[in-house]
Amino acid sequence: MIEVAGLHKSFAATQGAVAAVAGIDFSIKPGAMATLLGPSGCGKTTTLRCLAGLERPDAGRIAIGRTTLADAAAGTFVPPQLRNLGMVFQSYAIWPHMTVLENVAYALEGRRLGKTERRKRAMEALASVQLADLADRPAPRLSGGQQQRVAIARALVGRPQALLFDEPLSNLDAKLRIEMRNELKRIQRESGLTAVYVTHDQAEALAISDEIIVMKSGRIVERGAPVDIYRYPRHVFTAQFLGSTNLIAGTVAGADAGRLAVTTALGRILGIDPTGVLRAGEKVMVSIRPEDLSARAAGENKFEGRMTFAAFAGAAVEAELACGEVKIQCLLDRDADLTPGRSVTLYAKPESCLVLPQE
Repeated sequence: MIEVAGLHKSFAATQGAVAAVAGIDFSIKPGAMATLLGPSGCGKTTTLRCLAGLERPDAGRIAIGRTTLADAAAGTFVPPQLRNLGMVFQSYAIWPHMTVLENVAYALEGRRLGKTERRKRAMEALASVQLADLADRPAPRLSGGQQQRVAIARALVGRPQALLFDEPLSNLDAKLRIEMRNELKRIQRESGLTAVYVTHDQAEALAISDEIIVMKSGRIVERGAPVDIYRYPRHVFTAQFLGSTNLIAGTVAGADAGRLAVTTALGRILGIDPTGVLRAGEKVMVSIRPEDLSARAAGENKFEGRMTFAAFAGAAVEAELACGEVKIQCLLDRDADLTPGRSVTLYAKPESCLVLPQE
C-alpha cells in the first residue's frame, strides 16, 4: 500500500514560490497500477519525484506499507537509494559500452552480491521482459522497444517494493507505444508490484490503469477506475481531458423521472447528474461524447444540424455539425455521406448526457 497525505511541494520563481503540488492525498492498493494523469505543469511528475525521494516535500507524509519514507512534520526523509523503489524514466539511460546483461546487472552494484548472484538476478529480470535471449547483445544494437524493456528489467532487478514510471513510452512511435503499454501492464501484473505511472496521454492511462488520478494545478480533481471516470466524470475538466466531448451550456429546469431536464441553446436535453447535487436553476454544462451520438433514432434527445466537416478515419467518419450557433462533434458510420452542408439528425440517450456543474 502506498499512502500520500497532505503532500505539498513548492519551487522558487522570480514572482515568488510556485506550488507544484498543493496538498494532495491518495492511497494505492497493493499490486495496483495507479496513473497520475493531467496536463503539463499539473504536478504529477513532482509527486512522483517526491515518492522516489528525488524531491523533498515541504509538508505531508509518504509511506509504503509500514515504512515512512517522508514526513515533513517529523523531519523524516529516507534518501532515494534506500527506498528500494524501481523507477523508469523518459530517457532509458542505457549504457552504450555495456551488453544488455551488464546494463541490468549494473543496478545491483553496491549491494554486496557476488558476481554469480548478480548475473542470476539480471537474467531473471531479463526473462520477465522477454529479453533473456539478447543478454549478450551490445546495447547500441537494440531497438527503441528493446531499450525500454532493458530499462524496465533494470527497475525490476533490485526486487523493489514498488515501481515508478515517468512517461516511459513518450519516446516511442505510435504503434510501438500501444505494444509496449500492453507489455508493461503484463509485466506489472505478473510481478505483483504496486506501481505509480505518470502520463499526459489519456489513451495510455485508460489502457493500463487500475485507477486514474486526475490532476490540475497541483491538486487532485477526481479519481476512479478507468471505465467509471471516463463514462461518468464528475467535473467538466475531467470530461474534457479524458477523451473528446461536446459541452453544451444550459440551466437545470427540473427533474423528470429521475433525470434532469436542462434548457440549452439546442432545446431541452434530458441527462443524468453523476454528482447528485444539482438543483433547478443551476448553471450547468451537458457533456456528450461523440461516440454517444447516433444518426439512428435511438434516444430521447434529438439534434438537427448541418455538416460543416467530415473526415474518413477508418473505423468511423469524424464529423462536425453546426446546430445553430453550437458546434457538435460526432462519429458516423464509415459509409456515411461526407457531402458538406447536408442535413444530419443525431440522437442521444439521456444516460449518455452528463449534467455537470459549470466551472
